Amino acid sequence: NILKDFLKRNKVDAKIVNISGSVEAAPSLGIADYICDLVSTGNTLKLNKLKSSVSVLESEAVLIKNKNLKNQSDKYQIFLKLLSRIESVLNAKNSKYLMMNIPGKSLEKILQIIPSLKSPTVLPLADNESLAVHAVIPAEKFWEIVDDLKEAGATGILLLPIENIIL
Repeated sequence: NILKDFLKRNKVDAKIVNISGSVEAAPSLGIADYICDLVSTGNTLKLNKLKSSVSVLESEAVLIKNKNLKNQSDKYQIFLKLLSRIESVLNAKNSKYLMMNIPGKSLEKILQIIPSLKSPTVLPLADNESLAVHAVIPAEKFWEIVDDLKEAGATGILLLPIENIIL
């Protein structure tokens, strides 16, 4: 209906065919000359050698709380839980979990390199000379620090996605 209204307002005569699934494949299959699809990053379009040409509708998801909701009510507590869960996913989206092994003597240097969320976790390894260091870091910082970490003696460096961060 949104596309139908958009085409009507812009005086475009077109046949709309509803497709579910991989809409991006329609042009290459000869099913459609154009597609209308929800796009957030545009990566799927790029993968299918397509590009956005016209924005039909700009939108965003918004959580709205009733201003009359009492702070101590059950509904307010549910709202706070939902808000906390949303924030944890958003925080995780920009963070990664960094793990590495280091020589014990390199700890101070490694701690100066890591832009961690809080203090990293440091655990002794079985050889009694090495340490495991774990930290949550801003995702975009990893490639800025990885060479410095290796130079300081870090090995077995792992960078993992995080599903949620509860602060």
